[in-house]
Amino acid sequence: MSSMVLARKYRPHSFEAMVGQGHVVQALSNALTQQRLHHAYLFTGTRGVGKTTVSRILAKSLNCVGLDGTGGITAHPCGQCQPCRDIDSGRFVDYVELDAASNRGVEEISQLLDQSVYKPVVGRFKVYMIDEVHMLTNHAFNAMLKTLEEPPDYLKFVLATTDPQKVPVTVLSRCLQFNLRPMAMQTVQDHLQQVMASEAISAEPGALSLLARAARGSMRDALSLTDQAIAFGGGALLETNVRQMLGAVDRQHIQKIIESVSAGDGAGLVAAVDTLRELGLSASGTLEELATALQRMAVIQAVPQAADASDPDAALWQSLARMLAPDETQLFYSLALQGRAELALAPDEYSGLLMLLLRLLAFKPAQAGQHVGDRATPSPKAEGSGAANRPAPEPAVQRAVQAVVQTARAATAPPVTQPVAVAPKPAPARAPEVSQGIPPWEVLPDQAYEAGNAEPDSAPAEAPALAEPPAPAAQPVLAALPDDPLSDRWAQLVAQMAARNSITALVRELAMQAQCVASMEEGGGSRWRLRVERESLRGDMHRERLAQALSQLLEHTAVIELEGGAAVNTPAQRDQAARERRQRAAEDLIQRDPLVISALAQYPGARIVAGSIRPV
Repeated sequence: MSSMVLARKYRPHSFEAMVGQGHVVQALSNALTQQRLHHAYLFTGTRGVGKTTVSRILAKSLNCVGLDGTGGITAHPCGQCQPCRDIDSGRFVDYVELDAASNRGVEEISQLLDQSVYKPVVGRFKVYMIDEVHMLTNHAFNAMLKTLEEPPDYLKFVLATTDPQKVPVTVLSRCLQFNLRPMAMQTVQDHLQQVMASEAISAEPGALSLLARAARGSMRDALSLTDQAIAFGGGALLETNVRQMLGAVDRQHIQKIIESVSAGDGAGLVAAVDTLRELGLSASGTLEELATALQRMAVIQAVPQAADASDPDAALWQSLARMLAPDETQLFYSLALQGRAELALAPDEYSGLLMLLLRLLAFKPAQAGQHVGDRATPSPKAEGSGAANRPAPEPAVQRAVQAVVQTARAATAPPVTQPVAVAPKPAPARAPEVSQGIPPWEVLPDQAYEAGNAEPDSAPAEAPALAEPPAPAAQPVLAALPDDPLSDRWAQLVAQMAARNSITALVRELAMQAQCVASMEEGGGSRWRLRVERESLRGDMHRERLAQALSQLLEHTAVIELEGGAAVNTPAQRDQAARERRQRAAEDLIQRDPLVISALAQYPGARIVAGSIRPV
């Protein structure tokens, strides 16, 4: 094997040999074929994606003379003629590469431009390639602007940068810009496999996958890491060696973490973090691998047919995907991504990792009668017998659900208005005049006075009359739900399951949006038929989890059947009806309150802000 590093040995020498940059290759090839040449090109992109390589191939295309010495500009340089060989070896006098990172001053640029007045010595074109052009000073940019805009016919500029935002717009407007994209992981892996086949080096697919992922879209970084891995593995690429070299977290650790979260095993999570600490594996890398695993699990849960069947770990992701609900997978994925930024704030990265994993456990819904951490299920008789078995305080949302269902029976009853002492009805209040300094837009219809009912100026100022309540508007349909004992029973059961925290997220939404249309006892169990309008809630996973929670509540086997159709008298609709009833009662109480009426009379510009009344 040659001592030349792989990144230099396998640098592409033609457009056909380039991988991952088809959009740039196609544009340049067509321009060269049609002889539509620009005087300045700007190649942008992250490190190691081929900016300098494209520049050299473009220089060969412009100066290639073919094997017989009579060739012209071509998109397919021969690579055998003298100009092609000289450019590849860096000896072509008419191709100049300038590193702007170390030659960024106006003196270096001026010296380069002074040579541009002379025609090419041996080639067809002079090509000036300025790498990392964003490092040039402002004076250097200004010095090259005129030449960059109107260079001689024989001069071509090729600029390359990893940070185009720092290039002045006056330079950008004079160049034809191409963005070289980071390469896909599969593209890098396939190229590495071809290189290993050419080098006759055995390589495991898992090892190449790790190297391709660590390259982050840079082919040069991938080849450099491969050189390092070959040396580390003694001439072979084994997944175990590559994982050890990169400090990557083995999938077995990720599997243990996901299984512990699924089982609510806090001790297992602590043991997993201790193992990572002992092995010296990166906490940030653990979260990255965890996010990757959760992403593949989410794809299997949402779009099973889109899963990568060629993945050697496909069976593992399939089994893990069945351990978590889709909403839990999405939540844990977000926590894993956000947790990487929090590691720098933790006392040490492993304590930060442990805290994040415990957060996954804390956000996982507990089953009925279970406690987060140990998931111990006490017997029904033991519940409430002591402080140890006393349920934890309910969250505000659960208390609200319970309160709504408790008042659901009274949703259709007429609102009971609290009696208020009312003074005798005095004369109507006088409407405010514009001369009193009140803007006309403050005279609103919902005030206790009307502009058209003003009394003469001679009328004595008296307390305003009790404002008559406005005519009742059309009552919403939700406020007139029919009385249905079966719906009453279902609403009570939903409230109890929510209070015990046995239904959460989409399962709770299914229960709240369901109308119970039938219920029957059979064989020591019960069968419930629910009508749900939203198709997304009628999945088998949500139905099974709701049936499990209902069985635990009723202490016998409960079977749930779902059907489509418009649902009425659901717990969610009862919730809305109760809120509307309380809102109307609160608004009516405020409108009839003597203090409010007196304040409106004393301050003519005062008004009751619509939407500001909230029932207690």
